[in-house]
Parts: sequence; C-alpha cells; structure tokens
Amino acid sequence: MTSPPNLCDLCRTAMTPMLPPFRYMSMLCGKMVDMPKTLPVVDVSAPVCCSPVAAGPLGDEAALEIALRLKALADPIRVKLVSLLFSSDAGEVCNCDLAQAVGLGESTVSHHLSQLRRAGLVESERRGMNVYHRPRHESLTALCAVLDPTCCR
Repeated sequence: MTSPPNLCDLCRTAMTPMLPPFRYMSMLCGKMVDMPKTLPVVDVSAPVCCSPVAAGPLGDEAALEIALRLKALADPIRVKLVSLLFSSDAGEVCNCDLAQAVGLGESTVSHHLSQLRRAGLVESERRGMNVYHRPRHESLTALCAVLDPTCCR
C-alpha cells in the first residue's frame, strides 16, 4: 500500500515543503521527495493564433492552447450560454437574464461564464449590481478557423 503524497514512505509522517515548488522533506526521517509537477499555465485570453489543425502536426503548446479553449466549450450549458450571447439583439446579456434562460441559479451561470471568460471567449462588464456579458467574436472566429479542415487545401 502506498502512502498519500504528503506522507513519507519510510516513517509515515507529514512532508513539509522545503525547496519550492517540488521538493518536500519528511519531518521525522528527513527523507527528500520530489512531488509531481503541476500543469502549465497558458494565457488563453487572446484569440488563438496558431496554424490550423489541418496545416500539419501541431506542437505541444499550440495543441494545449486549442484544447483549453475547447474544454471551456465542452459543456452543454456553456454552449447554450454562448448561443444566447450571439443571438442577443443588444449584443450583451445580463447575468440574471442568462440564468433565467437556462433555468439555473445566477451563481452557477456566473461560474460557467467565468470559465468562458478565462478562455477568452466572453467579455464581462459590471454595472452596479448586474454583470453584462458579450461574446468575443474574434476569439470564436479564430477558433473556428483553426479547426477548419479545408483551410489549407
């Protein structure tokens, strides 16, 4: 049986961080342990700007940028929210109206919109007690272009 990552395998005591960010030391036996690395942080707030997928094999960084944006859209509620934002006559929609349209609480809708905002697909602006959201057309257009299989033929 293996011990949890924060316990020493020899003495089963807690490991404390010694050398940031990935070295830990047991409090009892002094054993040093390497901890697993975290995922890289990628700024996805700007529109994706790499070669189209059909242009040839993608590098790791370009594939990660595309995947993070697609992951933000990989939820039916988020797709519905983006659809509501695009179909709005005013070009923006209040968080309270979006919550009512999808039948969820405002806090849940706010969470979904924050994921879309982090992926650079939505812009938000607070006005008093309300937050208004609008789609970032250039980001979604760029994502579509990157995924277009006929772009390079």
